[in-house]
Amino acid sequence: MKIVPAADGPAIVACNTCRYTANTRDNQDGQRGGAQLVAALREVQAEDPTFAGVAVQEMPCLFACADFCTIHLRAPGKVGYVLGRFAPDADAARAILDYAILYATSETGQVPFKQWPAGVKGHFITRTPPAGALVE
Repeated sequence: MKIVPAADGPAIVACNTCRYTANTRDNQDGQRGGAQLVAALREVQAEDPTFAGVAVQEMPCLFACADFCTIHLRAPGKVGYVLGRFAPDADAARAILDYAILYATSETGQVPFKQWPAGVKGHFITRTPPAGALVE
């Protein structure tokens, strides 16, 4: 494993090696679901300048293998979230990016449930405290 520098602002870190579905590793073209989700996130982000404030980053394996197509949402000083079980498509990418904008503009990373896009509801796996802090 090699640690590489990345932008330190709000970011969606997508697992580029995630399974396509719970039971299928690759799609019919041999592509992993995670790689497809990364491509969808970048395409949707490129189409809408609203999403420019959140980086789309990728890395192999977030170790959430039971939950395919996973992402980690993070920002300095904010609670982080791991979400998964997404379809690797534009609809999921837009929901993730819509939530990421709300997350980025929040004080602590917590977004009121009533503001969550429908496409992220039911996809949360874990939340992680910011470095050097705990959540009460």
